[in-house]
Amino acid sequence: MGERIKSTIIGGVDWSRAEAPDAETFVALAYDAFFRLPDDFRRLCSELVIRIEDFPDIDEIEDLALESEFDLLGLFTGTGMAQGGPGQWTGQMPNMVTLYRRPILDYWAAHEETLGAIITHVLVHEIGHHFGLSDDDMDRIEAAAE
Repeated sequence: MGERIKSTIIGGVDWSRAEAPDAETFVALAYDAFFRLPDDFRRLCSELVIRIEDFPDIDEIEDLALESEFDLLGLFTGTGMAQGGPGQWTGQMPNMVTLYRRPILDYWAAHEETLGAIITHVLVHEIGHHFGLSDDDMDRIEAAAE
């Protein structure tokens, strides 16, 4: 323990100056993850809205009986393809996937996965709800995005 660390540059990153990605950078990471998904799968998502929020809102926390605002990494809202798909009713809101930046960053800090891999996982999982996919289907799509 008495040995002094000579550098904070690890893996090409100067961690003494590193900051958690802000909302704008997080959006770029989410779109990068989306565009890494297989083309056929991504084309099916043409009317799906992806948004970034810091935390779920109070209604989502209450509706899902969450213990903490950190308990939810992402959420699909809307009518999934398995339930009839979007655009069935006039005035219906578009299908949407929300990624919660702060809970994802908290999860990232506590696990040995890259932030990009976590965002991809959450995005695929939430889009999977849109299509009614099985966990095996989602695992295959996630693997194809790597």
